[in-house]
Amino acid sequence: MEDILDVYHRPYDPHRPLVCMDEQPVQLTKETRVPRPTQPGVPARYDFEYERNGTAAIFLFTEPLKGWREVNVTERRTAVDWAQQVRHLLDLQYPHAEAVCLVMDNLNTHRIASLYEAFPPQEARRLARKLDIHYTPKHGSWLNIAEIELSALTTQCLDRRIPDIDTMRSETTAWQQGRNTNQTGVNWHLTTDHARIKLNRLYPKYEA
Repeated sequence: MEDILDVYHRPYDPHRPLVCMDEQPVQLTKETRVPRPTQPGVPARYDFEYERNGTAAIFLFTEPLKGWREVNVTERRTAVDWAQQVRHLLDLQYPHAEAVCLVMDNLNTHRIASLYEAFPPQEARRLARKLDIHYTPKHGSWLNIAEIELSALTTQCLDRRIPDIDTMRSETTAWQQGRNTNQTGVNWHLTTDHARIKLNRLYPKYEA
């Protein structure tokens, strides 16, 4: 926890940007009957029944100090999918950075080994050299700022039935562009000193 909090309070460095990532599975659902739109004096009406239309995965990266985020929707969330997302991040979003400080949870696919599963050794090592990885602690995913962004995405964009992966990509792209245009950020207040007071119960008891 203290490692993550220290990372969050580093000064902005364009050569070593701080990026948080998170992912989540999503269910694709289709309407079984055409919804009736709003009319004067009559609210919109939807049938409670729906049809499941498969699943997808959302990968979200955000640079909190810059008010930037990127959302990518894939068919799966395997180790290879994660590795491909990381290469996209490093080569397309931060090609000139010395390294990217990447904060994420301890999911078993979030490993340097996943790069070697997806790419030849030389390419995997090239990507690994540009990563400065910091993991949130077990049961501490709330420390990941990307989780806050995912929560906003869920409530603002995904709180309805989305029938297919192409529609989800279109909707999440529009959401992403809107927040990036406004440079919407996260006002993070928790520091290491505050944590030692507010979360004192989580620390081992030390006897001098």
